Amino acid sequence: MPQRRSHVAPSAAQTELAAALAALRESLEGPTEFPAAVLDEAEATTVETPDLDLREIPFATLDPLGSRDLDQAFHLEREGSGYAVRYAIADVPGFVAPGGAVDAEARRRGQTLYAADGKVPLHPEVLSEGRASLLPDVDRPALVWSFALDAKGVVTRFRLERALVRSRAQLDYASVQESLDRGEEGPASLLPEIGALRVEQEALRGGASLNMPNEEVIRTVDGGYAIERGHPLPVEEWNAQLSLMTGMAAASLMLEAGIGILRTMPQPDESAFAAFRLQTEALGRPWTAGRYGDYLRGLDRADPMTLPVLEAAASLFRGAGYVTFDGAVPSDAEQAAIAAPYAHATAPLRRLVDRWTLAICLAISEDRPVPSWARESLNDLPGLMQESGQRASRLDSATVNCVEAALLSPLVGQEVTATVIEVRGERATVQIADPAVTASAPIPAGAAPGDVVPLRVIRADIARGEIEFAV
Repeated sequence: MPQRRSHVAPSAAQTELAAALAALRESLEGPTEFPAAVLDEAEATTVETPDLDLREIPFATLDPLGSRDLDQAFHLEREGSGYAVRYAIADVPGFVAPGGAVDAEARRRGQTLYAADGKVPLHPEVLSEGRASLLPDVDRPALVWSFALDAKGVVTRFRLERALVRSRAQLDYASVQESLDRGEEGPASLLPEIGALRVEQEALRGGASLNMPNEEVIRTVDGGYAIERGHPLPVEEWNAQLSLMTGMAAASLMLEAGIGILRTMPQPDESAFAAFRLQTEALGRPWTAGRYGDYLRGLDRADPMTLPVLEAAASLFRGAGYVTFDGAVPSDAEQAAIAAPYAHATAPLRRLVDRWTLAICLAISEDRPVPSWARESLNDLPGLMQESGQRASRLDSATVNCVEAALLSPLVGQEVTATVIEVRGERATVQIADPAVTASAPIPAGAAPGDVVPLRVIRADIARGEIEFAV
């Protein structure tokens, strides 16, 4: 599905929108500015230089354009009939002193929050976008996962080491995708090959990691705001497979040692599957045979009905959470969408729980006791992550609602056409093509998913993020 952009140009609506977005950040019910003690400690932090020197390895990072909080760097090469994959992760456990001011503030925040008019970082920028970030052409301590893969992409062995690394290139998704499409050689040349093999392994496990279409509010060069919607680029999905592979390796280490924290998700029950089958039939893209993961992977990304099918599939991926263990291994340790035990381990600059995972895994790999700070605070993590996740979800949905109201404000009193995505009684979720807005609206009696219906915009309240339609 191509990228679609709906733009709110500088205007009275844009001014009102800017005020609404600023108010959203103030209403987060969480910390925004860093206390002076946190900033002072971050500035004064020193980190021990690793004994292992891997600066000769030409690592590269791959992130959205303009990113500065670079958690991961990769290096890919052929090894016999298979592959060698190195995945370096920012050494946040080395930079954050347990029990210190930065540690306490990070626990309050839980994760980096991304807003249209800026972000609320997990760590002070001197760390997250400076000394701990895997920026190009500077030496950095990192926790390096080294994987050996066979010709089918199966991990045959792996290890974790603390090392000194030096990234050679900061890549972005769009540029790398264009380069790969042209057949050019570069640091990511093997990523399509390895990524595709890992997707095949996911299918063999029965997994179905759901790559939902992007919906992002961005600032534009003219000072306005825009919503960009579209499916992730193929390179984003291949890159995600490296992170998933690392998370599964981390989970296996912790399960074998009998201590850690996993990201879990239960298998959908039969009623959820039955409801999803009915939705796919109503959308004209029935799931009639095979596993649901195979069905989702086979959807045509250029088909306009793929978006509502994927949104319906999101109902199958509910109940994600964290489970901790110290001694007895949890009976249900699997993340159902991945079809394997899995841990968050690759984004410590932006997500609190990853610091614990990495500290525990490094201790296990070095055959030493798990740090007491990690063991003693392990059970606090699920609650901290749930609270921050809810805060992030509220911010994301409220931001999109405000921008969509601004997009439709010039059309109050006018008629628009909308495609019905999902029917709920006398109302439905509808997709307006121009401007690209997804909303709830009343619909004519008898309207079904896939139908195109006329609607009149009655009200667009930018401050509240509310839109009202009439049939």
